[in-house]
Amino acid sequence: MISDATLDRLIAEDAPHGDLTTDALGIGSLPGRMVYAAREPLVVAGVGEAARLLGRVGATAHGRAASGSLLRRGEIVLEAEGPAAALHLGWKVALHLLEQLSGIATRTRRIVEAAQAGGTGRHVVVAATRKCFPGTRDLALRGVRAGGGTAHRLGLSDSLLLFANHLAFLGPGALPAAIDRLREREPGRRVVVEVVSLEEALAAVRAGTDVVQVDKLPVDAFAKLVAACRTMPGSRQYAATGGIDESNAADYAAAGADVLVTSAPFSARPAEIQVEIRPR
Repeated sequence: MISDATLDRLIAEDAPHGDLTTDALGIGSLPGRMVYAAREPLVVAGVGEAARLLGRVGATAHGRAASGSLLRRGEIVLEAEGPAAALHLGWKVALHLLEQLSGIATRTRRIVEAAQAGGTGRHVVVAATRKCFPGTRDLALRGVRAGGGTAHRLGLSDSLLLFANHLAFLGPGALPAAIDRLREREPGRRVVVEVVSLEEALAAVRAGTDVVQVDKLPVDAFAKLVAACRTMPGSRQYAATGGIDESNAADYAAAGADVLVTSAPFSARPAEIQVEIRPR
């Protein structure tokens, strides 16, 4: 759950000394109504957070669409009532929150749909990386989840992902012992090893990794890697990462990826949402 402190910080960023225009006009106490509606087809996200934000400034807000819903142009997202001062104070902050998160959700949904099409019946997970603007991860992941994706790693504290950078400190041939140590110290967690070649993938499989994460291999090379690794004993998953988006998600899914790791949702353009404020 996004904290009240985070919402208050967004409000303070936009109006550190109040709303000068509304205050100067003397209309702040007049009752009004505000309606947010989709200006284009979109997957909406951030509805609950936007409603709470408007409540923080003194309006009464009601979501009319659940986050994750696909809306057509003109469909209502959110309605709010209250004094004009509250409506104008929260208007743009709530709008930007809805537009940014809905943009992320909409693009995530496109990647998810492409992945499922390429998976031909297999469930292929679309997982967003940590590569979003610092300080926005909690909010951005709301958009990812609304679009049908999940988080690849919430942070360094929640998962075991072994990079070449780690192995460089352990010396040649250290991979099997490193995996054993990770399992000993963090039982119950899966071990993921990132690789950049077929040779590294085979070594990771022989060492007993749970997930082979393949970075920046073309689709054809990725497919050959997965096929070769699947001839070896044991069961494991394969994650593709590096440049994954809606244009190639189906291809990587068809090539055998179980997980598509992507930062593409975070570069989505904001969705278009219109707002109308009227006296009540």
